[in-house]
Amino acid sequence: MNWIEVNGTSLRYDVQGSGKSTLVLVHEMGGTLESWDQVVPALTHVRQVLRYDTRGAGQSEKIGGPVTWTDMAEDLKALLDAVGITGRVALAGIAVGAAIAAHFAVRYPERVAALVLHGPAPGVAADRRQATLERAAAVEAGGMRAIAEASIAASYPPVVRNDPEEFRKFRARWLANDPQSFAAINRMLATEDITPELVRIACPTLLTAGRHDPLRPPAVIEPMARLIPGAEFLELNSGHFASIQTPGLVSQAIHGFLSAQGL
Repeated sequence: MNWIEVNGTSLRYDVQGSGKSTLVLVHEMGGTLESWDQVVPALTHVRQVLRYDTRGAGQSEKIGGPVTWTDMAEDLKALLDAVGITGRVALAGIAVGAAIAAHFAVRYPERVAALVLHGPAPGVAADRRQATLERAAAVEAGGMRAIAEASIAASYPPVVRNDPEEFRKFRARWLANDPQSFAAINRMLATEDITPELVRIACPTLLTAGRHDPLRPPAVIEPMARLIPGAEFLELNSGHFASIQTPGLVSQAIHGFLSAQGL
């Protein structure tokens, strides 16, 4: 692991593997680069893999005020520049991390070779905005435990708790999130919906959705895939936090799609 100060924030990152191509992994809201621990080994034998704690997450610098999708995309650009990755990269992300990857691909199409997006969360529908803002306020007032039971019941239901030890670690790590940063990202989702820009994605793209994900189900993600020119869609027997819940399925989806693109 390493840390670097870029774009006005400090980020923790990790680079493993080697090969002609680079894959960047972007974790979900409430996650950390450890969200990819069980996926990385299957992806590094033919390519370099970069993962990082996004602004506000894990051991990266916490968020002290409003944050935007562009802040998140510019963090990624600055990180790539700082570690000397100047060519086109593949990006894979989960939920908010998937939306960060998509926004980066729209802003910097010349730097993205392909996308694999699981349950992308580019914003919230108008009828959910008030509830999302209330969720942010609840976290700030009462910490992560104030929303833990309802959030985890939806994002990590019993049907995908295949490994009790992994679930135990996930829950403990999720509770350790910084409440102010978590609230800031919820407000970003409520105030800035980037769904309309998906039509501008110009690289090969695979969208996946978890069969057991009530937050971003296939019924939501498949129509989203149709917004992206040429995008493919794949339903996984997984949930919202697929890289933790079913790492084998996620690594197969990523590796298979990227290999088909020669990456």
